[in-house]
Amino acid sequence: MHIGNYLGAIRNWVSLQHGEKDMVLYSIVDLHSITIPQDPVKLRQGIRNMAVYLLACGVNPEKSILFQQSQVSQHAELAWILGCMARTGFLNRMHQWKTKASENREKSCLGLYSYPVLMAADILLYKASHVPIGEDQVQHLELARELCRQFNNTFGNFFPFPKSILDNCPRVMSLRDGSKKMSKSDRNEMSRIELTDSADLIEKKIQKAVTDSEDHISYDPKARPAMSNLINIYADFSGLTTQAVCGKYDNMEKCKSVFKADLTELVVSKLTPVQENIMRIQQDVAYVDNVLQTGADQARNIAAVNLLTIKEMLGLQ
Repeated sequence: MHIGNYLGAIRNWVSLQHGEKDMVLYSIVDLHSITIPQDPVKLRQGIRNMAVYLLACGVNPEKSILFQQSQVSQHAELAWILGCMARTGFLNRMHQWKTKASENREKSCLGLYSYPVLMAADILLYKASHVPIGEDQVQHLELARELCRQFNNTFGNFFPFPKSILDNCPRVMSLRDGSKKMSKSDRNEMSRIELTDSADLIEKKIQKAVTDSEDHISYDPKARPAMSNLINIYADFSGLTTQAVCGKYDNMEKCKSVFKADLTELVVSKLTPVQENIMRIQQDVAYVDNVLQTGADQARNIAAVNLLTIKEMLGLQ
């Protein structure tokens, strides 16, 4: 997990736990991950790491449900039911399908094509009223809404119409290319700051982050995307506006180097508590196992009741 995940999603997800009446579910979507080949050992470790990171970032199993998607079989079962309703025309228009499959559609797997239907099942299975998403997932939620509408119109009202909770945080971009989103799949490790990076490595990555030839600090995402990306990161971690960040460095000599040094100090200070949590939780294997097992049991109890009703409405029961 990198700071793009943390700032753009996880931190906002954690804040949803503070409602007294709402039940919040966090699913580690391992079924989605196997749309591309996975090493079983690495996948197993990746699932555990994701649980550790979420807990370290503030997911509280006393206030929410954290579980592994594949341990609740109703996800896959509802995905098949919804898949029988989904129109291929809608799926063909999915941006990520067109991007990931590219020119190799004939060789792409069915899972890559239909995984938006599984995403819809992830949402509708729990009769979710609100879904936190980024801008790149708006189209997926549109599909979930369309399937919700189709089902309710055909079989009777059952699913609530899911609403989006859009992340307000600007997208965190690559440190090596301000036009590309920060990504864990980028082969250049200098392009991202991972939550477990040491202070020295964070400093190295920020110092080597691409900017431009201008000496001053200014926020202009179109003209200065790389510089603006660093300002966004500073603003997101500090709680300041981008204008306030720029104002700190007005009329300052060597302001870019000072800014990068300050940004390093800020990022390290904010990630240190998370890293300490990661180290502590990683040592308690039984705790992580118990959280995932308890969460799966809780999620399964909700999913089983809802899927039974769905089957009855379809005539399968």
